[in-house]
Parts: sequence; structure tokens; C-alpha cells
Amino acid sequence: MIRANDPQLTSWIDVPENSDFPIQNIPFGVFKTDTLSPRVGSRIGDYIIDLKSLFVLGYFENLPFSAEDFDTFSLNNLMRHGKKATSDLRNRISKLFDSTHTDLKKNDHHVSQVLIDADKVEMLLPIEVGDYTDFYSSREHATNVGTMFRDPNNALLPNWLWLPVGYHGRSSSIIPSGVAVHRPKGQTKPDPEKNPVFGPSQRVDFELEMAFITFDGKPLGDSISTEEAENYIFGMCLFNDWSARDIQQWEYVPLGPFLAKNFASSISPWIVTMDALEPYKVEGPEQDPEVLTYLKYEGKKSYDIALQVAIQPENAAETVICNSNFKYMYWTMVQQLAHHTVNGCNIRRGDMMGSGTISGPTPDSYGSMLELAWKGTKPLTMNDGSERKFINDGDTVIMRGYCQADGVRIGFGEVSTKLLQAK
Repeated sequence: MIRANDPQLTSWIDVPENSDFPIQNIPFGVFKTDTLSPRVGSRIGDYIIDLKSLFVLGYFENLPFSAEDFDTFSLNNLMRHGKKATSDLRNRISKLFDSTHTDLKKNDHHVSQVLIDADKVEMLLPIEVGDYTDFYSSREHATNVGTMFRDPNNALLPNWLWLPVGYHGRSSSIIPSGVAVHRPKGQTKPDPEKNPVFGPSQRVDFELEMAFITFDGKPLGDSISTEEAENYIFGMCLFNDWSARDIQQWEYVPLGPFLAKNFASSISPWIVTMDALEPYKVEGPEQDPEVLTYLKYEGKKSYDIALQVAIQPENAAETVICNSNFKYMYWTMVQQLAHHTVNGCNIRRGDMMGSGTISGPTPDSYGSMLELAWKGTKPLTMNDGSERKFINDGDTVIMRGYCQADGVRIGFGEVSTKLLQAK
């Protein structure tokens, strides 16, 4: 067992019941306050832990980090030290805040410097994203979309069960939770008998996804196997990969989505490490036909992560519209990374890989409005009585996720994004 994952651990910091951030989590993020510059932090309960201050005060002795790893606007410097170093750092933080360990607790002056109320900080984009790849790895989602737009008997394209389908997305428009998005504009073709028109998308949609963040990989020309892949993955976050369905339908042939996807993707501010997620591993779905050798793996490589999506209309209460789970994904992260690099493509620290829309087997577990409202034919009713086929101006889309086992619940917080009218 990883020491910091011990379900018996308790913290001398008070942790509210059902908090996403017990001592068994220890996520990493970047924050600032009115008086503090951007810096790396962690979180327990309702307190942010200032890791820069912990470093300056000497609590990270014998770990391979420097001041610039914490006094910075992203986690990229921290990740340059690799898997073992960041695992050791998480274990050290866990020990410092363990209720049986008093080195920090007994020093009130130090405690006042390193703990900050969570409601007094602004969480920033945690990663300087170099490259972003989006996969298409939920069999249920791919089947639903194929059924809508093609022959239901041939919903999956011939390659889908043989490889993790993916495409390279736009990293510059990845934004943190809380940053609003304007309705995108582009060409659409509402009437198949007439020329296309230009204007705001009428079918803005969310996509319930998760993303993983990589450490530095191997040199150009080398590949990462499924057996090695976990050593190159730092952690995960919630990911809302916004889509404009009407723009996408017109533009996607032959090279795939472009304006329909590059206007924004929103992520949660905390990166939960793969170490923290270790107790929540589960078997993935059976893969038939048998995958090619380079995509085979042994052991549990999927994760039981409960996911939820809510829509909050302006000046109204939210309505939960989706309850899904990451464990439904057909292609695992180790397979995605192995496929991504099998041709010698190099990855770098801070690269982000989107899972693709996460849909489950039941209609209430579908991970997009396209599916939930079935291409607009089955509108959803909100708690305020209004209906939704897609996302309206003024709506806020909220995604949440957590794991629970052996009496311990750890979570990702939330990614919350408001859709504004087109500029």
C-alpha cells in the first residue's frame, strides 16, 4: 500500500463529511490570493496548503525539489522530477498533516503561513498545456452517435474496436473552472438543399470527459508500452470538452472537428495523482475482438470514478442531468498512451489527453446533450420548468467526480463553466 493511501489516516486539519479532499487525496494545483503570487498548492478539507511556504520553511528536506518548482504559475516544473519524486512529495505532505505527526502542527507560526481558507484563493489553470489529444473511447457514446447519424446496425466504424481513435486538439483554449465561454460562431448547413450560413452555433453542447496529464516521455522515435504507461502519467482532472454540434456536422469531413471544438475546453483546478487513485482500480470492459499485441495489458487499469453533470440556468437552481462513471470506458489510459506513442511520437510533461465523452449503458448516464436529448428530439426539463435540447446562453454546466472504497472518498472538486452569448 502507498503510505498516503492508508484508509486509517486522519488529519489534524478538520475535514468535513463527504469532502473531496481528505488526507488520502493530496491533489496538486496552482493558486493565488490578493497578497500571494501564483504558486503550487495542495488541499485538505477546506484549506489550501501553500507548498512554496512549506519548502521555504524547510519541510521538504531530502526531496529533489527547488524553490522554482513551487514559486510558479504551473505544475510543469514540479513534474520535471518524474513519478518517484512527486510520489515522495505526496507522502511527505501526508505525513506532515497526519494527526499522529506533530512537527508542523505544534508550530503555530508555521501553520499560519501554510494554511489558507479555500474561499480566499483563486484557483488557476494548473498545467501549462503543451499538446492536447482527445480520444473517442466510450463504446456507448460512439454507438449512440453512430446510431443517430449512420446505420444503427453499423454504428461503430470498422476501426473502432481495433484502436483508440483520437485526434490532436487545441491547447491554447483549455481554461480553468470558473472562466466563462462565449457561444462560438462558424458555418452551419441547417438546410441540406441550400448553401451554408454563418452565425452563432445553435447546438452548443458539453462533453463529459476526464483528462490525464503526462510526465516527460521517451525520446522521439521510441514508444511507451502499456506496461510502462502508468510511470508516465502524473494525474487526472475533470474535463468539459465543449462542442458545437451544428458546426461540427458540416465541417468534420474529411479531417474531423475544427471550429466546433477549438473554442474552449474547461478543466477542474486540482490534479488528482494516479497514486491517490490506486485504491479505486477496477477491471475494464471485455475487449472483443482481441486487441493487437501492443495494446494488451495485465491487471486492473480502469478506475471506478462516479461522475455527475448538472445544468444551472441563470438565476435558478441546478438540475442534475447525468450520472455516469469512468469505468465504462472501453479503451484504458495505458492503451491510449501506448497507441499515441507506438509510432515514435514523443510526449512531454504537461501534455493533456482527453478520454472522449464518457457515456454509460443507460440514458441517464449519457455524457452529452446530443445523447441525453437524442439530437433534440427528447428535450430535458429543468427544475425551473424550462426545457433544454442543448445549452442556452446563461446556463452554467457543472461537472463533479469522486471515488469511494474502504470508507474513504476522494474527489476532483468540480469544473463549472457559464455559457455567454456570442460576441
